Amino acid sequence: MKRQYFGTDGVRGKVGTFPMTADFAMKLGWAAGKVLGAAGTKEVLIGKDTRASGYMLESALEAGLSAAGVNIALAGPLPTPAVSYLTSTFRADAGVVISASHNPYYDNGIKFFSNSGTKLTDQQEAEIEALLEHALQYGIDYASSEKLGKARRIDDAPGRYIEFCKGTFPNSLTLAGLKIVVDCANGAAYKVAPAVFRELGAEVVAIHDKPDGININAHCGATHLDSLAAAVVAQQAHLGLALDGDADRIMLVDHNGAVVDGDEILYMLASTAKQNGTLQGGVVGTQMANLGLELALKALDIPFVRAKVGDRYVLEQLKAHNWVIGGENSGHILLLDKVSTGDAIVAALQVLAAMLQSGKPLTEFKLGMQKLPQVLINVRVEGDAAAVLQSDAVKQAVTAAEQQLADNGRVLLRKSGTEPLIRVMVEAVDAELCHKMAEMIAQACR
Repeated sequence: MKRQYFGTDGVRGKVGTFPMTADFAMKLGWAAGKVLGAAGTKEVLIGKDTRASGYMLESALEAGLSAAGVNIALAGPLPTPAVSYLTSTFRADAGVVISASHNPYYDNGIKFFSNSGTKLTDQQEAEIEALLEHALQYGIDYASSEKLGKARRIDDAPGRYIEFCKGTFPNSLTLAGLKIVVDCANGAAYKVAPAVFRELGAEVVAIHDKPDGININAHCGATHLDSLAAAVVAQQAHLGLALDGDADRIMLVDHNGAVVDGDEILYMLASTAKQNGTLQGGVVGTQMANLGLELALKALDIPFVRAKVGDRYVLEQLKAHNWVIGGENSGHILLLDKVSTGDAIVAALQVLAAMLQSGKPLTEFKLGMQKLPQVLINVRVEGDAAAVLQSDAVKQAVTAAEQQLADNGRVLLRKSGTEPLIRVMVEAVDAELCHKMAEMIAQACR
């Protein structure tokens, strides 16, 4: 495993980056168990995606929690939002997901969240980190035999989550008559996602649904849409759905194989809610959201706010405004009237419901929003990405680009939170100029 982290935020937050070994995971489990146990936690529910390393980390984490006197409920491979839901359903006191989301198989991470699907408190984060540092240096103290935590396995977890997802789809509608290709990314939703859509009546063609521990996200899923687009066209399907490794991200393709991203999803959901009179406030996007989304929402008199990149920041803005619809163009969609965190399956179901209500195929339903040309280049860097962003060469390239774009475009640079990348985004009315400026800045970063 090359890049790993543990987080205490159920919405993609990150506390630190550490070498992820079984010993580390056990000591992290012990530290978390001591802190959560002191706050009254009796049981922690653990879920994971399909990475081979998940089995090792699950066992080690289980051992650490048990050593701290905390009971464990093992849910097996399940989407991150499923673990959030089941933590509450089974009345567990906290939840853990072992996953690195859309990253390659050799990455992995451990994320903690409360039984309401929210992050732990800042104090709990600090206490876990302090105990972890102590354990890494001095080892751990085990609870006495009679106080060790016990483990149980939840056999019906997938079925319960499937029923929950189906319950978010209107009873008055059916997916009968739709042929849908579902790309499971060889990830956590490889069983539950096809089942949800089939049980609601759709003819489902599942692809990338045979995980082997190392093929998760490998040229498939929400970050690699070519195979889905090809399958939709070859199968003459009505549309395709692509999930990422832990199924909190959703992307679509229409019957022609054209991509429908998170910005377009937000537009379709918000415009439908506005038409139905059910829209609560406005929409939260991010700095990466296409200007076309903002303009389309403005035309409908729907307020729009940009948050920092990351769905934890989208969530913060939604709560601050008391709104319910937000997300990222990468496919993290938050629908707080349905779920407390990003959920690819639930978001897809809401898009399908809105599409059926419109009476239009996806390729027409999305046309209310026209995206401006936008180029995103991921530049892999060695060393400190922040230092690269502050370099004179990069600053000069950005200044030159902004001068040429003037009022007809914008530039955004940021470092990835989970990968050694700098993301260069340029948006402009002129597509050729957009590409030229993005390449110029990317070259400066390289």
